[in-house]
Amino acid sequence: MAVYTLTSFSLMSLLSFGYLSWDWMKPDSSGKKAAVADGAAGKPHIIFILADDQGFHDIGYHNPEIRTPTMDRLAAEGVKLENYYIQPICTPSRSQLITGRYQIHTGLQHSIIRPRQPNCLPLNQVTLPQKLQEAGYSTHMIGKWHLGFYKKDCLPTRRGFDTFFGTLTGSTDYYTYDNCDGPGVCGFDLHDGENVAWEYSGKYSTFLYAQKVAKILASHSPKEPLFIYVAFQAVHTPLQSPKEYIYQYRSFGNVARRKYAAMLTCMDEAIKNITLALRRYGYYDNSVLIYSTDNGAQPFSGGSNWPLRGRKGTYWEGGIRGVGFVHSPLIKKKRRVSRSLVHITDWYPTLVSLAGGNLTESPPLDGFDLWPTISRGKKSPRKEILHNIDPLHSPAKSGSWAEGRGIWNTAVQAAIRLGDWKLLTGDPGYSDWIPPQTYPSLPGTWWNLERQRLGHRRTLWLFNITADPYEREEVSAKHPAVVRKLLGRLAHYDKTAIPVRYPADDPRANPEFNGGAWVPWASEDEEDQWAKGTVREKTKKKSCKICKLKSFFKKLNTRIMSNRI
Repeated sequence: MAVYTLTSFSLMSLLSFGYLSWDWMKPDSSGKKAAVADGAAGKPHIIFILADDQGFHDIGYHNPEIRTPTMDRLAAEGVKLENYYIQPICTPSRSQLITGRYQIHTGLQHSIIRPRQPNCLPLNQVTLPQKLQEAGYSTHMIGKWHLGFYKKDCLPTRRGFDTFFGTLTGSTDYYTYDNCDGPGVCGFDLHDGENVAWEYSGKYSTFLYAQKVAKILASHSPKEPLFIYVAFQAVHTPLQSPKEYIYQYRSFGNVARRKYAAMLTCMDEAIKNITLALRRYGYYDNSVLIYSTDNGAQPFSGGSNWPLRGRKGTYWEGGIRGVGFVHSPLIKKKRRVSRSLVHITDWYPTLVSLAGGNLTESPPLDGFDLWPTISRGKKSPRKEILHNIDPLHSPAKSGSWAEGRGIWNTAVQAAIRLGDWKLLTGDPGYSDWIPPQTYPSLPGTWWNLERQRLGHRRTLWLFNITADPYEREEVSAKHPAVVRKLLGRLAHYDKTAIPVRYPADDPRANPEFNGGAWVPWASEDEEDQWAKGTVREKTKKKSCKICKLKSFFKKLNTRIMSNRI
């Protein structure tokens, strides 16, 4: 396998280094100045890059131990978004980006869309690429979809993208593109349009995706508006990187952190290649490049959200406060840091407005047009973010209507931000502060956690996020009026929510029955399991928490030992 991996990388590296030899701040190698897309007046080219599981601490301008020179330069010359929020896991962030709506308004409030679920982004939702198509754009997607594929109508090519090259599920091998959804339920997941792309097996996805972007730019006319959505699978597990990138981080004693950092640097070079191609083929001067992560990092997989609290999958800042920036020659006030409140739902109206598209939506979007805020530094119209309300998440045992002042049941997992204030109820998820895992830790204390000290088990928290971004001082007792106001906002939003769409797994999805690949399996006229609008109740087997903890640390120790280089 090692020989196979190195062989596949050698070809990719040769192609990649051809781009890396160029100076991306200069014209192309012929010495000619890149052409301005004068035929696309008022319609800039839009490149949206989404990283997967990148932590707040995992970029060079937040942490110089991480080598991301391209992203650091793009951000420094554009606008860094330092009050930017995404969702805590994959599917919700992607759904909100592409619809401009909160999860409660698409039925995707709970968890992710799993490979065997007959579920997808609701077909009645008008997507961002569909709006851009209406505005005259050519639309392309490369990378991870993770918004459902059980019917062909759910595929990216049926949801507004002229072309698609990438994966449909949430996690695949970076070289083989295999993905398992449980023991013995494994299949190949790489697609070119609506066809399985078997022939690309063995090529490292981060490089492959950047090459596909360059190919689109080379074949398209810069006089016609273009939208490319690049959803890298990096730096999601499995932790896989060409060895030469790992070598740069050989001083990191923690093996997972070493591999994770290598994947970031590899992705940074892929983004450099994309930026070079924008210049080489004449798009750059009339382009807007947006960079975002989809959620916080998972520390035991090498990522870091330090000094924020919590991790991926939680509603603490470490799960939902993201890395983001905008780079464009079209920005009026460049080279600055924006602390205006920005949410991932805002990209939909911002980009449609920038493209001159129609934003007459019913019901109204949850996002705001923030281009004046980003480009000219104008005051942001956003004052509030509903992080989520999840009625299927396990209710907090000590939660009650009484603690929620008769306004809200605090057993329900929910989180909301209003101005400086953030309120959480129910079980927000793992709540400790986890320092970067750069060095090996002592046996039995692998995470070296800084434990939260809140006393009894709470189901309601209030923080002044502006004054206390690390969520160290819970202040609900000091501000009862603020608590009541935010509980009222949760109750208001809950009245607008649609039923959760979270159907049971369908055995027909097994790749064994579909030629060995993850592909649509249901007929187009088949009735959806959630068509009647019912909420599926989750059932959980009773388990021994201590046993699960012992099992976890046993597996963790095995993983650490097996991953040593």
